[in-house]
Amino acid sequence: MIAQQILNGVITGSIYALFALGFTLVFSVHRVLNLAHGGVFMVSALFAYYLVTSGVSIWVAAVAAALAGGVVSGLIEIVALRRLRRFPPHVMEFAALITTLGADIVIINIGHKLTDAQTVRFPFGTFPNVFFNLLGLRISFLQIAVLLTVGAMLLFLMYYLYRTPVGLKLRAVASSEKAARLMGVNPDAVYLQTFFISGVMAGIAGVLIALSFNSISAHMGEPYMLKAFVIIVLGGLGSIPGCVMAAIFFGVAQTLCVVYLPPGAPDIILYSLLFLVLLVKPSGLMGSAAAISIVGRRA
Repeated sequence: MIAQQILNGVITGSIYALFALGFTLVFSVHRVLNLAHGGVFMVSALFAYYLVTSGVSIWVAAVAAALAGGVVSGLIEIVALRRLRRFPPHVMEFAALITTLGADIVIINIGHKLTDAQTVRFPFGTFPNVFFNLLGLRISFLQIAVLLTVGAMLLFLMYYLYRTPVGLKLRAVASSEKAARLMGVNPDAVYLQTFFISGVMAGIAGVLIALSFNSISAHMGEPYMLKAFVIIVLGGLGSIPGCVMAAIFFGVAQTLCVVYLPPGAPDIILYSLLFLVLLVKPSGLMGSAAAISIVGRRA
């Protein structure tokens, strides 16, 4: 029983990791918190829903929804953030919170209009409802798809960051935008690519969550934003390995607490644990006192 719940928690934490990875990637490069990330998550799930109800295969709809999330995220970067970079960093960071929050509110209200403020669900049989027994554990085809997708996206992200010229430019901008400009790097292009990848990850996470719970609403991204905050702080601000570790830990701990503790207790324990960890190690599990991220350090 415990092993089954741990497996369920790992799968849940994997989806949290996918959502939080896009969030922490933007923070690592831009040094801003994109509060519209949850809105992108919701829009992608809703886009997949409308494609599926129009007769499109869920596999095609999932890819299209991920790309739609990337496009929406890129538009947020262009409209809400690009002009702010001409201001000093301390001004830009605060203004970015306001503009991305405004973008999130706009996206949520559009979601309200599209759904008539109702919860919508995928038609029955959208995803194959197949289960397997593995070493005494019961796992569904959807859960296997979640693990494979998250693993593939994590490998892609690491390859993108460390094995491609574009990833080198991204790390250069994350380290020092001024130095990157002197080396001929266009920071605007890097920022746009970062937001696009972040949006794709949010889009995939949105579709996976929507399929897992078969529930899509305009506010579905907001609870995951809170979890993403906890995960990136617990893992270490800007740390990609820390983000993944913290997400898996959070997913397993949350699942075990929900199963074995009274209602209301899981949130108390999890957020108290976060408080205690930060008292002992304020930089998080994989962070450092100098706040050095895996992507780079801004000069």
